[in-house]
Amino acid sequence: MKMQEEVEGLAILIRDLRKFRGLTLAELAERIDRSLGFLSQVERGVSRPTVADLTAISETLGVSTAYFYNLKKPRDLHWVTRPQERRTLYLGGGITDVLASPSISGGFSMLDSRLEPGASSGEAYLSDRSEQGCFVLEGELTVWLDEADAVTLHADDSFQLQPHAKFRYANLTDRLTRVLWVFN
Repeated sequence: MKMQEEVEGLAILIRDLRKFRGLTLAELAERIDRSLGFLSQVERGVSRPTVADLTAISETLGVSTAYFYNLKKPRDLHWVTRPQERRTLYLGGGITDVLASPSISGGFSMLDSRLEPGASSGEAYLSDRSEQGCFVLEGELTVWLDEADAVTLHADDSFQLQPHAKFRYANLTDRLTRVLWVFN
C-alpha cells in the first residue's frame, strides 16, 4: 500500500509542476522523448518513471530531481529524519530511492538508493544540474562517465561528479546494491 501511495504522490507532483509551467502532456512527452501514453500513465500513477525519465522531466520543468522528494508531513525535529518519515520513490528499472535528508531546502540532499540485481538507470546518459557524489554502502555499482569504459565500484568506494556530467549506472550483480547519493 505504501508503494502505491508514493507512486501516486510522485504522479501528482509531476502533473502539478507540468501544469504550473504551462506545458501540455504532449509537449512534455515530446521534450523528454517519451510517448504521450507513457507520460499519461506516469501522471496517473499507473507506470513508474526510470531515473533517466525523472531526470529528463526535472530538467525540462526547471527543477532539481530533489524536487520530487518533498516530504509530505512536518516533523517535530526538522533537522532529523527517521526511517518511517522518509519519502520513497519506486522508480522503473529496479531502483528505489529513499530521501535520507530531513529537507531538500538546504545546501545538499541525501538519497539512499537501492538497486535490485540487474537494475539500471537506463541506456541513456543522465545529466543533472546538481553536483553529486555517491558512496557505495553495499554491493557493486558500475558507472559509465561521458561514454568512457565502465568503472565498477565496491562497498566503501565513492565518486563525485560536476553539474551536467553525462553518466549512467547499473547493478550488474545478482545481489542488492545500496548507495548513498549526495546532491547540492
